[in-house]
Amino acid sequence: MIHDYNIYYFIDKFDSDELLRLDNKINIIYRNYEEKNDKTEMENIVEFCKKNKRKIFISNQLKIALNHDFNGLYIPAFNKNLNFKNINLKKNFKIIGSAHNLKEIRIKEKQGCEEIFVSPLFKIIKKKGFLNISRFNYLCSLTKKNIIALGGINKKNFNQLNSVNSNGFASISWIKKNRPIIK
Repeated sequence: MIHDYNIYYFIDKFDSDELLRLDNKINIIYRNYEEKNDKTEMENIVEFCKKNKRKIFISNQLKIALNHDFNGLYIPAFNKNLNFKNINLKKNFKIIGSAHNLKEIRIKEKQGCEEIFVSPLFKIIKKKGFLNISRFNYLCSLTKKNIIALGGINKKNFNQLNSVNSNGFASISWIKKNRPIIK
């Protein structure tokens, strides 16, 4: 059973069939750094998510987020730009972002992020290091922002999320394979 968490699922293309198989309480982050964003696809994904009462965020594209009525913006750890906080945003527009260490957490705070994805919690293939539960919880104790666990979540370690001080988690492969039901 999953706690009353905020859950985020990363996608790099719009596939309505895939999203329909997920619980509609799972928030979507559209993150595609390989291709130019297609206006029609942006309109379709926002329309689909609104129709299905699902929140949709776009990574690193504030202008697109505002012009296409996304619920918010996801700022990746590599984006250090501090111009986000002072922009006049629409009501209920949410800025979220990711960090790997305390320095990046402080940048996300200055960017106005309401939630900070701290990663990687568990070992992942593409990175040598990972935080582990103790270091993750220590980093989380150093900010008043809501924290989202990210990185390496799988079937073997999923229950360990009960030991982390987070307000939710984000995943790609675990959510895709398990399609959790939110209670």
